[in-house]
Amino acid sequence: MKSDDAGRSWASIKGNLPEKGTVYSIAEDHMNKDLLFAGTEFGVFFTIDGGKKWIQLKGGLPTIAVHDIAIQKRENDLVLGTFGRGFYILDDYSPLRNVNTETLAAESHLFQVKPSLMYIESRPYGYKGRGFMGESFYAAENPPFGATFTYYLKDAFKTKKKLRQEKEKELLKRGETPPYPTLDGLRAEDEEEEPTVILTITDEAANVVRKMKGPISQGMNRVTWDLRYPPLTPIRLVEETPDAWTEAAQSPLAMPGMYKVSLAKRVDGVETELSVPQEFTASILGTTTLPASDRKPLAEFQRKVAELQRATMGASRAVDDLKERIAYIKKALYQMPAPAANLVSDVGRLEAATNEIIRALRGDRTLSSRNEPTPPSISDRVNGIVDDQWQSTGAPTQTQIDAYNIAGDEFTPVLAKLRTAVQTDLRGIEIAMESLGAPWTPGRIPEWKK
Repeated sequence: MKSDDAGRSWASIKGNLPEKGTVYSIAEDHMNKDLLFAGTEFGVFFTIDGGKKWIQLKGGLPTIAVHDIAIQKRENDLVLGTFGRGFYILDDYSPLRNVNTETLAAESHLFQVKPSLMYIESRPYGYKGRGFMGESFYAAENPPFGATFTYYLKDAFKTKKKLRQEKEKELLKRGETPPYPTLDGLRAEDEEEEPTVILTITDEAANVVRKMKGPISQGMNRVTWDLRYPPLTPIRLVEETPDAWTEAAQSPLAMPGMYKVSLAKRVDGVETELSVPQEFTASILGTTTLPASDRKPLAEFQRKVAELQRATMGASRAVDDLKERIAYIKKALYQMPAPAANLVSDVGRLEAATNEIIRALRGDRTLSSRNEPTPPSISDRVNGIVDDQWQSTGAPTQTQIDAYNIAGDEFTPVLAKLRTAVQTDLRGIEIAMESLGAPWTPGRIPEWKK
């Protein structure tokens, strides 16, 4: 019940709440009196019109009795106490204040973005989360770090196959026989690019800082930008799952300032803007023990290190590919009845040069595998800077600056040798093998004439 006259009269606001579900608790937003939350036997519901229509909040919340509701006003968090299933927190529910009938009727809507704080997350237990404190040690996950974008989709974006299957189900419900799809239609389904939502972050100069994919589900969706530039590490088609010892690919923190995020959909390979862009700020928390006096030189140094990391990691992957192609070539030569002697010698020299490049990039494994001291490799120096700088907001040390200069000086001739090995030496060997009719090896396009 609700009273607008200090209790003199009351009106029902049960609206479309479940008839057989007891309402255990109710809370009113501290900024919008028409935004109410109700904890019921079957979960939590909210209304944007003072109780005329209620909408169930899900987002991972099980169907469970919600006995208590509290609002954390500073962060706009909704805290729920359930019967037998613990506490649940909806971080920053403020977008619900801007939900109205026009918003729900539109194809999509991008909500205002909360100002974001930039800092390095602490690890009090040595590793991420609760570390190795054991299962009996309770620690809830923190909200995702960064700028969180909330958007609404009236309908989910579906593939051609999904749309066809839904039409077929409707025909079957009506007792009709669905038509068999055409071969062209099936081919279009097989070759279709999956529809997706794209969020684009730009800085004050309209430079694109980051692009992110988002969920395409109907209703409210959220994506969090970690306030970092895109990683420049080599691309993997299947990403490794991070654990206590490994991190997801990271990059330097972006510069603090004003940013803008826009929402678009990509369907059938065509990208279309969906909503009005939203501006937001990213600012330094300011609790660093040794903060950089000027973040521009720090950002410039991190950018140079990231570019060197991109090049060294790319070279490392390229030399692995070169090593594998040499192994295929050697096996093909062994299978040939009478391979040219000079070709076998050329492959041997190329393999020796490849091993020398690997030692320069990654260090001498012959020494390290026998616990002998080894000088820092190019990758050792670069990774050492990255491990420190990507997890710090402090200015680079002189040791890190020296390590960058040494790694850059050592990498320049190594990269030139790698380019010669791949583009000249390997290419010449593969051309000679093709002319001799050698078995196919990776990297070659076979020659054939009728």
